[in-house]
Amino acid sequence: MIQAEDKDAVAWLENAVGRPFKGALNNPFLAPRGVWLVQNKLMVSDTGQNRVFIWNKLPQSLHQEPDVVLGQGLTTDTERNAGGQASACSLMYPSGIWSDGQRLVVADAWNHRVLVWHSFPTQNGQPADVVIGQPDFASNLPNVKGVGARPSAQSLNWCYGVFSDGTHLWIADTGNRRVLYFDIIPTENFAKADAVIGKPTFEERDYENEDAIWPYSVNVSERGALAITDTQYYRVLLWHRAEDAFYKKADLIIGQPDFEANGQNQFGLFPKANTLNWCYDTCFQKEGLWVADTGNSRLLWWNTIPAENNTPADDLIGHADFTTGSENKETIRTTEKTLYWPFAVSIEKQTMVIADTGNHRIVIHQL
Repeated sequence: MIQAEDKDAVAWLENAVGRPFKGALNNPFLAPRGVWLVQNKLMVSDTGQNRVFIWNKLPQSLHQEPDVVLGQGLTTDTERNAGGQASACSLMYPSGIWSDGQRLVVADAWNHRVLVWHSFPTQNGQPADVVIGQPDFASNLPNVKGVGARPSAQSLNWCYGVFSDGTHLWIADTGNRRVLYFDIIPTENFAKADAVIGKPTFEERDYENEDAIWPYSVNVSERGALAITDTQYYRVLLWHRAEDAFYKKADLIIGQPDFEANGQNQFGLFPKANTLNWCYDTCFQKEGLWVADTGNSRLLWWNTIPAENNTPADDLIGHADFTTGSENKETIRTTEKTLYWPFAVSIEKQTMVIADTGNHRIVIHQL
């Protein structure tokens, strides 16, 4: 039963931002950080509870039971690695998701691996078919050998983001401050990456300001542009052609004036149309792109991919203006009527789904 004040919040939110969805009534989300929409199927990384939910049709109500739950022995369990050791069936802090409706790829971040289902999951707790970043499903140390170990073409460390165009695969290997590229989505465990973005070699650990410092997500547009959301430098790095990222620095920057700049909201007290604060995702749409400006509790929209650094956004979702941040007079008592720390966004046709992480829900927005 929805209380009167909740009904008011839902009605207000639908008018201002979109329709809220909180998962199953007695099994709700906790800090979901990943979301994906394809073929009207909704996938959600219920990050705080170490599981992934799947709905075979986009839910139409505030609460709805999932069709499939991955990562746990029982659908209501929430422990890391299902209370045991890492396995093909377990998850620990799942984050980024990608799917084409036939396959599913999940960034199993705290197990330092990416899991691949080559057949779309239809059963609760269905084991993954392939593991990337570890020699087997039971292993889960950073860079295979543990803290301090050098990275390689086969290892991962705090991997938070995944993306595919249906053929190639990109992994945001966040803890190693790089993005790994695979010519195909691997069909065997412990596959070697074919190329690396952000490092001269697979073993390199040093980094420069011109490279992604904390690459949390990676996305490629239908026209081949590549975006890396660089969280710790409050910016998005963009290449007009994805293949250029292997050998040259980004063509332009969103959120900062140059490669040396790294100010939170560019050291301003309040956000602006050209600033970012703990950004975690980028999503291309037609000619433009959206950025999840998480720390400012908003999504920023550019009508076209910018032509120069520090270009201001054209529009936003989450606030009435560009100078309002996460903490304001409207959020003193509740954040139910707005976005609060949105981590991820996915779009299919005219439907946008937002991981509204701080509010423990998904927001469904019609563009």
